[in-house]
Amino acid sequence: MIEFNYETNFQLDTESSVRNWILSCIEKEGFKIGEINYIFCDDTYLHRLNVEFLNHDTLTDIISFDNTVGKIVGGDIFISIERVKENAETFAVLFNDELHRVLIHGVLHYMGYKDKSKEEKEVMRNKENEHLSRLTF
Repeated sequence: MIEFNYETNFQLDTESSVRNWILSCIEKEGFKIGEINYIFCDDTYLHRLNVEFLNHDTLTDIISFDNTVGKIVGGDIFISIERVKENAETFAVLFNDELHRVLIHGVLHYMGYKDKSKEEKEVMRNKENEHLSRLTF
């Protein structure tokens, strides 16, 4: 089950299509869906979580708490809409394109993809692009 929760003034226009796309990405990677909660929030909300749970006093676009067990993907993914908007401007991409990248990025972490080293970042970016290319709505 994939749920979308809103802690800021934002609403996905296409919840059903996004949910179906994420599910298809999970299945393509050979995993099954457990329970994923997306929580859309602002910088202040996400910064508080970053400090409290990760001891990082920085702004970020996404924090994911992984509850995956074996091949059953699950967890809570917090996304700062403010960071996504700013990143979209910085990278000169559409807001929805950057949002979709962040949405799948969190799930890819649950499936074992990392992004700490240069090599891991490259693999992660390639996986993001692969799944983004399948986006049809």
